Amino acid sequence: KPLIAINHLEGHALSARLADPTLAFPYMLLLVSGGHCQILRVEGPGRYRRLATTIDDAAGEAFDKTAKLLGLGFPGGPAVERAAREGDPAAVKLPRPLVGSGEPHFSFAGLKSAVLRARDAGIYRAEDIAASFQQAVVDCLIDRTRRALAAQGDVSALVVAGGVAANGTIRRALEGLATDFGLRFVAPPGWLCTDNAAMIAW
Repeated sequence: KPLIAINHLEGHALSARLADPTLAFPYMLLLVSGGHCQILRVEGPGRYRRLATTIDDAAGEAFDKTAKLLGLGFPGGPAVERAAREGDPAAVKLPRPLVGSGEPHFSFAGLKSAVLRARDAGIYRAEDIAASFQQAVVDCLIDRTRRALAAQGDVSALVVAGGVAANGTIRRALEGLATDFGLRFVAPPGWLCTDNAAMIAW
């Protein structure tokens, strides 16, 4: 069989059009996975402009590390989301790295360290730490994506893709952000968010 080189991130970037062929170029993409956290302007197959990336850890990696620290199991994203439903997102004061700054990028390493300190303090329920962590990630993603959208006014939609895009709280927040800008919000179904052969074959 021939070996065909397909960019894994391009598979994620175009997966929304596999689920919704009416999605028009260009669109704004928040690509959030275990290894990547980027904002891209998607202008067509093979045509992308990266507007922001993480300067340290990806959002998905932070979810996995938080789940491990709290003993919630693996995969970390769904485990944290489940625990967060039983917690108070305002219970633990956690940082929002780079929120409000002129820097376009993401940073999650400091947030992971703050989760470790909260756990070691021994005064918070795991569910409250999970909920507070998830809310901090949401706030970071929304702030950075809002900044990108304000600078790129001619896109057709806000799209989220990658494993972290399966998180319902993140999806709802991004949908609200899209509404603020008068844009469509498009998210692939959950099975197309995580790594899958369908997006690569397509």
